[in-house]
Amino acid sequence: MATSASAYINRELSWLEFNQRVLEEAEDPTQPLLERLKFLTIVSSNLDEFFEIRVAALKQLLENRSDAHGPDGLRPGETLAAIRQRVQRMVSDQYHLLHKTLLPALAEKNIFLRTVSGLDETRVAWSRETFRKDILPILTPLAVDPSHPFPQLLNKSVNLAVLYSKPGIQESTRHAFVQVPRGIPRILALPSAQPDRKEFILLSELVRHFVGEVFPGMKIHGAWPTRITRNSELYIDEEEAQNLLLTIEEELQKRNRGAAVRLEIPEDCPVEIENYLLGRLHLRPEDVYRVIGPVNLTQLFALTEAGRNDISLRDPAFTPAQPASLPGGPADFEAIRQKDILLHHPYESFTPIVTLLENAAEDPDVLAIKMTLYRTSGDSPVINALILAARNEKQVTVLVELKARFDEANNIAWARKMEEAGIHVVYGLVGLKTHCKTLLIVRREEGHLRSYLHLGTGNYHPRTARLYTDLGLLTSRSSLTTEAAALFNVLTGMSETAHFDELLVAPFNFAPRLIEMINRERAHLRAGRKAGIFIKVNSLVDQQMIDTLYAASQEGVPVDMVIRGICCLQPGVPGLSENIRVRSIVDRFLEHSRIYVFQNDGEPLIYLGSADLMPRNLHRRVEVVFPILDQELRRNILDGIVPSYLADNTKARILGPAGQYTRAPRTEGSPRHRVQEEFLRHYTATPLEMPRAAVNPVGRPAAGAREA
Repeated sequence: MATSASAYINRELSWLEFNQRVLEEAEDPTQPLLERLKFLTIVSSNLDEFFEIRVAALKQLLENRSDAHGPDGLRPGETLAAIRQRVQRMVSDQYHLLHKTLLPALAEKNIFLRTVSGLDETRVAWSRETFRKDILPILTPLAVDPSHPFPQLLNKSVNLAVLYSKPGIQESTRHAFVQVPRGIPRILALPSAQPDRKEFILLSELVRHFVGEVFPGMKIHGAWPTRITRNSELYIDEEEAQNLLLTIEEELQKRNRGAAVRLEIPEDCPVEIENYLLGRLHLRPEDVYRVIGPVNLTQLFALTEAGRNDISLRDPAFTPAQPASLPGGPADFEAIRQKDILLHHPYESFTPIVTLLENAAEDPDVLAIKMTLYRTSGDSPVINALILAARNEKQVTVLVELKARFDEANNIAWARKMEEAGIHVVYGLVGLKTHCKTLLIVRREEGHLRSYLHLGTGNYHPRTARLYTDLGLLTSRSSLTTEAAALFNVLTGMSETAHFDELLVAPFNFAPRLIEMINRERAHLRAGRKAGIFIKVNSLVDQQMIDTLYAASQEGVPVDMVIRGICCLQPGVPGLSENIRVRSIVDRFLEHSRIYVFQNDGEPLIYLGSADLMPRNLHRRVEVVFPILDQELRRNILDGIVPSYLADNTKARILGPAGQYTRAPRTEGSPRHRVQEEFLRHYTATPLEMPRAAVNPVGRPAAGAREA
């Protein structure tokens, strides 16, 4: 087993390398222009959450004088220093890309981002009038003086730090803050005399330019946009909480007031203002990030809608395929009875799942619906169908995960709405997040009960089902529906334990069964039988899993992994992991499906599910990983889906031993493979063969195909 700290990649630095791959998509000149801008804003949004959660946790450890370190051996202070260095470079690259490439390219397409100083007199007058009529009444200046304490600047809000004075003989400067309002669009369209010319201005730019009107009679010495990121983790003792819903609501009120962890200011902000803010926010100079341009690049996402009529500026539109195996209406139950059905999102529509729920809500033979909800959309047809079912006197039970990060408020609102409609709403097990994606429908058929089950890798969220790659299984197999019913009994508190043979359920049997299957591949190889492992997950962090995979590699078991985000395992190290390959794919859709395949001497074991390989997924969440038992579906995964991921040589990056990622190699003249593009063609265009690659069903590419 690996014990040296040098055998592991630091979790936080690995995540930053994932964000770098997102930035590379913004830098890629082959991408449509507005898609490049979209990826640029995603980098900033990702960094926000990284600071709110991960950096905040490290700073707390440092403040508590903790000497704790992860498997990689880095202590909190060392990790924070490495993060600072890496993020500085990333942010510099972001702004350089924005100013030197993206904004000039947008200008060539007649899309402009303006400043007030760059406008003609007519549009300066329009800007002043717009400010006075639509913005000024909302603004509230917050002075800082002996009678006015330093204000509570909200998390991720943009605030102007204003230096002003009252004209007089003994003039002294004072500080004040003006929050850029959140309730109106962050980017405003400017009037243009040319219809084909689209011009915009940032709301923060208008407020900054006309801020003197907020301080009548005062002399303004300067105003600088600032942005503070705060600790946004919720701290809840579930065992002490009398009412979990109310406790989380109270904690949400504190999220905007957590300890500051990052300060973003413009490059021209005076050192005096910086030092003043650092002192009041209890931050250090290393917590400051100076930028050339807007202090919040996420607001530029609104520009991606500017050229919606120019198809050359964005990815081609597509319509998800409607699965032929699901005819719709009551016939869907018959179709699921006949055979298991696998749905592949976003290439295939998520609508059949919503339709199945809606039909169940109206079907007089449906007696009960049980479901887990981790995240869902704002105007959720899923929630509406569940409410309709309850009104139609079905027994409806929904487990709502109140602790789904950054969706807590939405889920509280949904929980209350469902309870009011007569749905039994439960919040799961103390100390565990319920992250599994499970829907069980119980129906009376010919005098007996039959259950129908949907298990998935993604949330019941119609919007993200068009943006994330996920897989879902519809089945009526009693071996699976019986265990799903037992799981719901555990979640609702009606059973303390349950035995699972087919399902792998965290935190009960998933980790030990997974280790058992990895070790079984080692035994197969030692006995001269076929062995190989394929794993596709979002993150690989858990040390025990990494060590188990290292042990398999050391015995010669070929291991191929597709890991989108964090990977703490070092592949390709002689004597340690030389038989392990890791690739990451960042493309138009967020890779979100989890797939586990074990060669098992030619009788592959195939599992899909909600779980990544992180300590939280293995030990602190309820996850469901389910087997694929239907032979046709197994062939689809083994001969189509898995090889296509391993063949991608366009969007795939290969992880090297030192933690660096490089583009997957493609030899001159070899065919181009882009897995998401090929799936789009397969599902949404003229039917064609599922893309095949010259690879074994599990494990290494066939001889001569490694570079393809």
